[in-house]
Amino acid sequence: MDLASNLGGKIDKQEVLSAVEQYEKYHVFHGGQEEERKANYTDMVNKYYDLATSFYEFGWGESFHFAPRWKGEDLRESIKRHEHFLAVQLGLKPGQKVLDVGCGIGGPLREISRFSFTSITGLNNNEYQISRGKELNRITGVDKTCDFVKADFMKMPFPDNSFDAVYAIEATCHAPDAYGCYKEIYRVLKPGQCFAAYEWCMTDSFDPSNQEHQKIKAEIEIGDGLPDIRLTTKCLEALKQAGFEVIWEKDLAVDSPLPWYLPLDTSHFSLSSFRLTAVGRFFTKNMVKALEFIGLAPKGSLRVQDFLEKAAEGLVEGGKREIFTPLYFFLARKPDSNSD
Repeated sequence: MDLASNLGGKIDKQEVLSAVEQYEKYHVFHGGQEEERKANYTDMVNKYYDLATSFYEFGWGESFHFAPRWKGEDLRESIKRHEHFLAVQLGLKPGQKVLDVGCGIGGPLREISRFSFTSITGLNNNEYQISRGKELNRITGVDKTCDFVKADFMKMPFPDNSFDAVYAIEATCHAPDAYGCYKEIYRVLKPGQCFAAYEWCMTDSFDPSNQEHQKIKAEIEIGDGLPDIRLTTKCLEALKQAGFEVIWEKDLAVDSPLPWYLPLDTSHFSLSSFRLTAVGRFFTKNMVKALEFIGLAPKGSLRVQDFLEKAAEGLVEGGKREIFTPLYFFLARKPDSNSD
């Protein structure tokens, strides 16, 4: 019932269907254009997360991201390890002040804070996700050391050189311009300190002239609130243009013993992540259909389920063809002041 009561986030329940229709119009399958998505990214991404967050939390838990996975490791274990890896790469130390850019409802923020004994600020422009994150921080007891700020990561409300470390987990892919986003991160990071991220990217195997490749890309964009999916090389260029020294970078999907898209693959069944399997998603779809029919879920909820299903299909196909990765990792350093 939590799923039904929270569907639509902060959108008035009577306005959910209208919001779904407006969101869909931004995307290729409904005649939308990339430039329009970039120009209206704040509205598009906010609508997406108001509409999709409850589904994410219901199916995925508190951390809305993928992870490389070892044999014998379940999804939740791989997600935690992926978050710990980021903390280790950043060299986080107790008492440091850290920024999570595009923090969702704060699952990684809470895990990394407890793992590293750091104080983490979660930056998010979605009011519903922040309210949910604050509630979960209070429940887990990290509300004294971790907080949230509602703001656009293209225009952060922090002074220069504010943070000891910055990270982003599958979040800055929502930015209309990678350089502009990385430049803001560079500004608020202290000199000599590091920024690490996992980015959603098209790989070098992506062929823009291949219509099937473009269809897969469009499915991921509508299902995940993205203005455009950049190539890994474009992210790297934007980092350097913003002033960062790139310490190392790699698509972590390449050496993953189990494919990152396994939880969404309809040929895979797992009791530990049942809600993400074909049977679990079929169950969820019919439950949402019934809840919408009897009026417990707002009209338009099933449409959200449909575009999330389209995203799952695109993600799996993009992963199998190796044209898309959600695991492009980089560790970059802001030079010391005297070396600028």
